[in-house]
Amino acid sequence: MTSVRNAWRVLIVLLLLAPPVAAEGFDTWLATLRAEALERGIRATTLDAALHGARPIERVIELDRNQPEFELTFHEYLERVAPPDRVDRGHRLLAEKADLLALIQERYGVQPHVLVALWAIESDYGRLQGSFDVVPALVTLAHDGRRGDFFRGELMAALHILDEGHTTPDRMRGSWAGAMGQFQFMPSTFRLHAVDFDADGRRDIWDTEGDALASAANYLAKSGWRGEIRWGRAVRLPAGFDASLTGPDTRKPISAWQSLGVRRHDGSDLPRQPDLQAAVIVPRGSPGSAYLVYANFDVLMEWNRSTSFALAVGILSDRIAWR
Repeated sequence: MTSVRNAWRVLIVLLLLAPPVAAEGFDTWLATLRAEALERGIRATTLDAALHGARPIERVIELDRNQPEFELTFHEYLERVAPPDRVDRGHRLLAEKADLLALIQERYGVQPHVLVALWAIESDYGRLQGSFDVVPALVTLAHDGRRGDFFRGELMAALHILDEGHTTPDRMRGSWAGAMGQFQFMPSTFRLHAVDFDADGRRDIWDTEGDALASAANYLAKSGWRGEIRWGRAVRLPAGFDASLTGPDTRKPISAWQSLGVRRHDGSDLPRQPDLQAAVIVPRGSPGSAYLVYANFDVLMEWNRSTSFALAVGILSDRIAWR
């Protein structure tokens, strides 16, 4: 019996002295990641700075595992993202940044009030960019495995951004999922669409408003934004309107919607753009509300695959422009 007790004591001591299996696995994983990054041309000094002391962040895993399942109705969501004070500030910024926004519109064809509305919803005009260091957060999600391949790609993109000198690890802050800067670009989106509007050699979407706003405009322009049309408008549907005709996949010329009894919200005729294709959107949980949306609405959906988001950007942009 004594020999059995001694054997257990030895085993317990060995277990206490041994490194945790999870930590050992992480270290091996991180070494492999580092080797891959070096093969992709990222400098060792960049990796030393970015990955020094990197460990999985439990809070990031908690947030990824426990995203809220409930959905707000559209009007609840709109009240949250477009309160009156945000409209007022957007209207002021539209005037204060008029020269910059005009230059961006000239280059990319995106209306200033649309950019300001996106800016508002994504980061409250740059005020709320996220509190997580992006590289450690992406390291956590890439190692965690649930969506490991996706986040490994985003992590590599973030390391390239650092290696190119656009920012530093301590300034590269964002959401727990790696969305960064004043317009919450994922690192891969940054690499595709961020621009150096002030020509200082860095694409700074965190602290340089010109770079941030122009990068958002470039994203929209490359996604097919049309500067000569609106995103859409509120409309009134006739009694007995066929609900099967609603939704983004049912496209008809404006003239066809006019013939079906769809009218502007004030009851007047639809615009005299008879060949412009449009769809009727009725937001979830918002009976009595309907919107006729055009091609630019689809571009907003490319930005964020949420009908509520795209509608909110459009409505907020109108409120900012016409306050």
